[in-house]
Amino acid sequence: MSSTLTVNGAEHERILASYPKIFERGFMQRWGLLLVSAVVVIYLAFCFAFFNVIPTFVNGNWDRASVYVQDWYSWRAQPRLRFQNGQVVPQWTSRGQYRPGADISWLKPGVGGSSYTVTFGSHDDRLEVTPERVDVFIDGTFYPVVITPEKASLPAGAPDRMEQDGNKVNVYFGFAGQVEIRSSQVYIQRRFLGWANFFFDTQSPFWGRSFGEVAGLMLFGERLDPNQSNASLALDNFLNNATWQHGDILSKLMQTLVMAFVGTLLGTLFAFPLSFIAARNITRNRTANWFMKRLFDFLRSIDMLIWALFFTRAFGPGPIPGIAAIFFTDTGALGKVYAEALENVDDKQREGVKSVGAAPINVQRYGVVPQVLPIFISQSLYFWESNTRSATVIGAVGAGGIGLKLLESMKTNADWDKVAYMVLLILIVVFLFDNMSNALRSRVMGKRGH
Repeated sequence: MSSTLTVNGAEHERILASYPKIFERGFMQRWGLLLVSAVVVIYLAFCFAFFNVIPTFVNGNWDRASVYVQDWYSWRAQPRLRFQNGQVVPQWTSRGQYRPGADISWLKPGVGGSSYTVTFGSHDDRLEVTPERVDVFIDGTFYPVVITPEKASLPAGAPDRMEQDGNKVNVYFGFAGQVEIRSSQVYIQRRFLGWANFFFDTQSPFWGRSFGEVAGLMLFGERLDPNQSNASLALDNFLNNATWQHGDILSKLMQTLVMAFVGTLLGTLFAFPLSFIAARNITRNRTANWFMKRLFDFLRSIDMLIWALFFTRAFGPGPIPGIAAIFFTDTGALGKVYAEALENVDDKQREGVKSVGAAPINVQRYGVVPQVLPIFISQSLYFWESNTRSATVIGAVGAGGIGLKLLESMKTNADWDKVAYMVLLILIVVFLFDNMSNALRSRVMGKRGH
């Protein structure tokens, strides 16, 4: 059964007159949202102007950025075809994607070494290189680039994919690569999908073999090295790949994980007892409470990266500065969180244990710790998961681990595929630790079904 209360016009006016403060909307209630929106827009406009956001985007080297992105999922072979004594002589970069004298399908020498043919994807896109002229074929159409001691000259009627750049001619073949034709050499960048020599470098007897061939050698083939099995040799060649350095990278990744775990563990072990001193309802001493909370503030107010720089100067590069940086930061942060949890415990359990004549330490052990332990463990697991990511960043400033290896590869400006490899490893590890930490926290907090 329901009833509806009907208020006539006179009664409505009487209520409004009797309780004006209830029904009147204040200035902020009427205009607050609009004012806040206006302030946010003005602030964002100021930030755009102050940090030159729009000019930065307009003047950004987006073509270079696209090349870096392509380097994440592909690789470039970069031979230089030099003109020496009427011959065309190929020279290679230091990464060495091919063995000396290897038969390369897209780079074929002519008779006597006086010319080379370079194909880009299809036979319709290719170069025919001689010391006097480079014949460029784009979609099957022929464009001769004449070479003199002073310059390479763009031919008449050349398409947009060819351009004169000073004394050189640039030719673009899309994703397949590009070419710089100079008076003394032709610099080629030939791009392929995937990561070159990811499993085995050119020194390995498994190099250039298909997956089936390698599996057959490992399982049934005769020993390539009489001192070890083919499976052991393949694993050794993989880990000691001179180009990709899998063994070193995996070792640095484990170092990063150890840094995160040990630093978080030490922070937890130190923050636990200190938080009891900081909690006002546990330690009835305002001076001790104040001092301990200020210590926590000091430890956590200095960023982990700054601590890492400080300890790197003190101890030199390696995992010890990273562990110390995580330990100091987590002691402050966890100590504050633990102390706040202690100050919100139910005093009835503590009073119950105290009423049976238990010693002060047993009062805390049985009256307080069971209440806060799940929270403490949950917070420590969350910090452990977070520190797994942070350890990568602090490693880049000299604290060791995969972060330092990542920075070294970025500095070369030519190993972006290796950067992508390490980033992918970090993502996998963070994903696994995130799920493991969530599962453990759910169990600790009694939420097994989540």
